[in-house]
Amino acid sequence: MDMGLVRSVRASGDQVRVELLLTTGWCPFATRVLTEIAERIEAQPGVRSADVEVVWDEAWTTDRLSPRAASLLRFLPPPAQVPDRGAFVAARQPASGPDRGAFVAAHERGDPS
Repeated sequence: MDMGLVRSVRASGDQVRVELLLTTGWCPFATRVLTEIAERIEAQPGVRSADVEVVWDEAWTTDRLSPRAASLLRFLPPPAQVPDRGAFVAARQPASGPDRGAFVAAHERGDPS
């Protein structure tokens, strides 16, 4: 649920229908996700079958992420919202460590490597 892939769930008697939005059409986990969701739903008492489908009429965006998932994935804001890239990167790095100084200096120069 953290990734915001579930668009809708509908139950009618002993049948359940789930609509998912994938993060990308190239998702390498799509088959696995569809299978696992169907298996887990069908394992619930009173459920005879589960129809799990990917829908494409709505795009998945990072707005669908839970706050926990967004913080774990550390999505960056749009570049226009970060006037000082070096300060932004430095503020999000560990306070110490052998490579911290070199990392911050490289990003202040605009060298992401």
